Amino acid sequence: MRRRWARSGALLTGRLKALPRSVTHDLWTTAGDPPPRPDQPGLHDWLPALLVPLVLCTVPIAAFSMNTLAWQYGLGPRSAVLLGGIQSAALIAALYRPVPAWWVVTTVMIIVTLTARFQGADAALPWTWPGIVVQAGVLLMMALRLRPRIAVEALTLSVLAGLACAPYGLVDPTGDTGVAVTVLTTAVVVGAALRGRQVARTELVVQEERTAEERSRRTLLEERSRIARELHDVVAHHMSVISIQAQVAPHLVDDPSDELRENLAGIRENAVDALTELRRVLGVLRSEDARSAEARHTPQPTLDRLPELIDNVRGAGLRVTTAITGTRRPVPPGVALSAFRIVQESLSNAMRHAPGAAVSVRIAYRPNCITVRITNTAPDTPAPPPRDIGHGLLGMRERTAMLSGDFANGMTPDGGYEVVAILPLEEPV
Repeated sequence: MRRRWARSGALLTGRLKALPRSVTHDLWTTAGDPPPRPDQPGLHDWLPALLVPLVLCTVPIAAFSMNTLAWQYGLGPRSAVLLGGIQSAALIAALYRPVPAWWVVTTVMIIVTLTARFQGADAALPWTWPGIVVQAGVLLMMALRLRPRIAVEALTLSVLAGLACAPYGLVDPTGDTGVAVTVLTTAVVVGAALRGRQVARTELVVQEERTAEERSRRTLLEERSRIARELHDVVAHHMSVISIQAQVAPHLVDDPSDELRENLAGIRENAVDALTELRRVLGVLRSEDARSAEARHTPQPTLDRLPELIDNVRGAGLRVTTAITGTRRPVPPGVALSAFRIVQESLSNAMRHAPGAAVSVRIAYRPNCITVRITNTAPDTPAPPPRDIGHGLLGMRERTAMLSGDFANGMTPDGGYEVVAILPLEEPV
């Protein structure tokens, strides 16, 4: 227990020793510290717009302050104009430099208290009534622009300075100083609350952006994993064919040499090893795949199954027309699979987001590529926007990029939507 009290006492002593240095660091500066801004306009963006009405409000405050200093506090005309003008101008300066503005109004309050010659018992020292308004406005800007600790430090010093100067002016200053302290404290509390709300909103926006980025990254990884699972079947088929051909080749040659047998055996062994590694990778990719075993072993579709796909979506009520141009010829399995999936995803998106629209599917065979173009007209009844990021367009873009092709999508002039993919026939090395 004694050690605990000793540690608490040492900690309190250390904080008290560091307090003057902390106050000096916070209040001996000209920099502002606006809170982080979200996409919405914040206080920093509204400063130019606040300047004009603040100037219009400052002019009558300055006139009232000069009149009060001259008639109630007995200052000379020049002193009243100078001090009243400086004090009122500090309210405008607080928009951009709140700490120097606070020093100005506090110093003017002290000077007025020490130099005033009272012209009646209604003189409200240590603050003039315009001075209370100006100092409350400055403290409000400090609470909005700076950390709450700095605003509380400035409020404490203002109250202490006012209480120290009060005996110079009034016999019983309790009532006037009580009102002033209440007004100043209220200004700081309101400003700190507004700043806290702004900071909380900013942190919420930042967190939402991070969540959206994380969701997009996860969606991208899931789509790439799905593409890799599909391409595994294509690659595994080729590796199996290589293994079988290497095993059969020696029987197709009369009296094969030992070197030929050895090379073919090495080819088959490498093909089997590669196929084994592919299966291991597939096991990792499919560790969270909830598809049935029958679906997993179904051959990957190609463009030959395109008529079947079109018939299925027509049966679901979608109006689809197809057009195939160019000379049809065998294409690499990866290209055929990607083309089929792009058409499939586009038709699915049209059914989901463009109900009642007519869809056109056009496939053009060119010398070195295949062009896939899916266009739908404007929907009869616009569907609500999707709540989350889908895999459709992302998967199309990833499949096209995997083949070093070009992909584009966007709205058409008539209000429809179009997807275009150019898939090279030569597989990227």
